[in-house]
Parts: sequence; C-alpha cells; structure tokens
Amino acid sequence: QVQLVETGGGLVQAGGSLRLSCAASGSSFSSRAMGWFRQAPGKEREFVSAITRSGGTTYYADSVKGRFTISRDNAKNTLYLQMNSLKPEDTAVYYCAASRVLGAVGTVVPAYNYWGQGTQVTVSS
Repeated sequence: QVQLVETGGGLVQAGGSLRLSCAASGSSFSSRAMGWFRQAPGKEREFVSAITRSGGTTYYADSVKGRFTISRDNAKNTLYLQMNSLKPEDTAVYYCAASRVLGAVGTVVPAYNYWGQGTQVTVSS
C-alpha cells in the first residue's frame, strides 16, 4: 500500500510557473513507476507525464512537452512536476499516481494502482 499527497497547486497567470509535489508514504517508493495525470471539468482524466523507478527515463504528453519537467527524489519519497509557461488550457485537477511494486511505467490510467486526492491548478488568461 502507498498513500500519495499532492501539494503546490494554485492560481497563476498565463506564462507563469508552478511546482507540484507528491509525497508518498511507505518504503517502496523507489520500486514504483510514478505518473502525473490531470482532469479538467467535463473531461476524462488524461496523462501528463511519467517517470521510471530509477528516474532515468521520462515521458510527456505532447501538450506539455518542453514546458513541464517530471522528477523524483527516492531518498525523500517525493515526486515533482515543474510546470513552466503555463497556459489556460493547463487548468485542471492534477493527480499523482503510483504503480504496483516493480510495475512498468505507463501513460494510461490503468497502469497505476494508487492515486492522490488531487491538487487544483488554475491558469488565468
């Protein structure tokens, strides 16, 4: 089992930056692939970014590539998402997700077994 708590959301103007954090409980963080997803009102949850267990490989949705950076600190059991050049269309609830132990990294919702409660990101124009 793992519990995930996201922080760092808020209201920012277009062009601004935010850094999301996801603190994971338990001792198996480094054994899990991790991802970020987002869900805007009336839309399905969509993939944003993912990172392998070691942090050596990262994946991004085309819509955020070049603007967002995912990283992890396995010593601190924490996942990050640095978001730069934010756009109004980035407005959504952002969720942190963890795979099962030794699970493969994925870009779809079913690849992840554990989810945080979400943090709201609002980008004003």
